[in-house]
Amino acid sequence: MKILLQLFWAFFKIGAFTFGSGYAMIPMIEKEVVDRRKWFEKDDFYDQFALASSAPGPFALNTAVFVGYKLKGWWGALFAVMGAVLPSFLIILLIAIYLTGFRGNRYVEAAFKGIRPAVIALIAVPFINMLKRLPWYFMVLGCAVAAVICYLGVSPIWFILAGAITGILVTFFEKPR
Repeated sequence: MKILLQLFWAFFKIGAFTFGSGYAMIPMIEKEVVDRRKWFEKDDFYDQFALASSAPGPFALNTAVFVGYKLKGWWGALFAVMGAVLPSFLIILLIAIYLTGFRGNRYVEAAFKGIRPAVIALIAVPFINMLKRLPWYFMVLGCAVAAVICYLGVSPIWFILAGAITGILVTFFEKPR
């Protein structure tokens, strides 16, 4: 039961103190899951990150499911997801009840505009950290894929599938060490 409460609390803190998209949560999740609690090694965390990014649904919830499930099965996934969702639910509920009158307030709008650069930095940090760990040709390949997606409109799903199939084939034909 202790690990379930730790999962809930870890993801509750992450959910409560992260603004922006689920990707803005990555540095906090990494710090909590890898550095502080030592539930994952860095490489395992990045594998979870890739899996959560490619799975349908919100990234933060996918990550909570994968981390929770790996640690304590279905119960772990449930506690981690509840921890990640509850802060947002409560905040939105409070906003809906008390703050709808402040929607046009220029100070509130200014505060949210001020938060945007921090959210961009929170998204960029794990991306840069992941790049540091990759060989140069992965970076070139990633830039080429991004260019094809942006400029030619090819769906990223095709690249995710191609990457997964390539990884499986390389592993299958690789000599055991």
